[in-house]
Amino acid sequence: MRYYQLSDRDDRILVVVNDSRAYDLTAAKPEFDSFRSLLGAASVAQSTVDDVARDHIDPAHEIDAGRIGTAPARPVVPDEVWAAGVTYRISEEAREAESDTPEMYLDVYDADRPEIFFKATPSRTVGPDEAVGIRGDSTWDVPEPELGIVLYDGSVVGYTIGNDVSSRSIEGENPLYLPQAKVYDKCCSIGPCVRTDLDDPTSLTMSMSIHRDGACVYDEATSTGEMVRGCGELVSYLNSHNAVPELAVLLTGTSLVPDEGFTLQRNDRIDIDIEGIGVLTNTVVTV
Repeated sequence: MRYYQLSDRDDRILVVVNDSRAYDLTAAKPEFDSFRSLLGAASVAQSTVDDVARDHIDPAHEIDAGRIGTAPARPVVPDEVWAAGVTYRISEEAREAESDTPEMYLDVYDADRPEIFFKATPSRTVGPDEAVGIRGDSTWDVPEPELGIVLYDGSVVGYTIGNDVSSRSIEGENPLYLPQAKVYDKCCSIGPCVRTDLDDPTSLTMSMSIHRDGACVYDEATSTGEMVRGCGELVSYLNSHNAVPELAVLLTGTSLVPDEGFTLQRNDRIDIDIEGIGVLTNTVVTV
């Protein structure tokens, strides 16, 4: 099942898509105005979020699926967004190329312990059709398309798409600058939905395209099967000795990297497509 958050004027609407049919869960039960509220109800009932949703799917509240694209919002507002690094070979190679200390990235790719770092707070995260940011003090900025794992009380409840926008010039100058390269205003986007019933999150086709002034300047595809680490392993390390908040998203690593020399520009449009989840679209502004 897929869960979308819509903003209808001053109201928040939680929509579930089941078997290609869309239902307004908020109309069925006003308390269900967000994915978090649905998760809370499932926790109290000791049930799954999909079972709770099914119990409240009412044919009277079926809506036109076309409404989903008219007022999209973040499908979930996590208390924290974390990210894993160097989980794809292409990411390891790109970070080696940008850095004056390239050997450290190879050590992470082959190591037992993954790289897990803090990425964003709610105020630094945007949703579908909103603008992501590139830093005004950076000269080399890239989008990083990633499968996102949605966690509730540390357990996996679904998957989404994330864009871990990053400054490669700042990180490349010194690895200790990673927080500045990663964490800043509008540095992360998630959406367009939360998918709860993926059979195998590590065998999904993923693509990214970037458009500038009406022309496509980047278009590549890969698979989440290229990840060197499993989702369960990454979640285990995030939870280990760490007080993960009630609702969190863990991005699983960079799967596609534009060629050296490419940098995002203001007004670019980024489209990230992951099989079974949808397309996350964002424009670009300077922050």
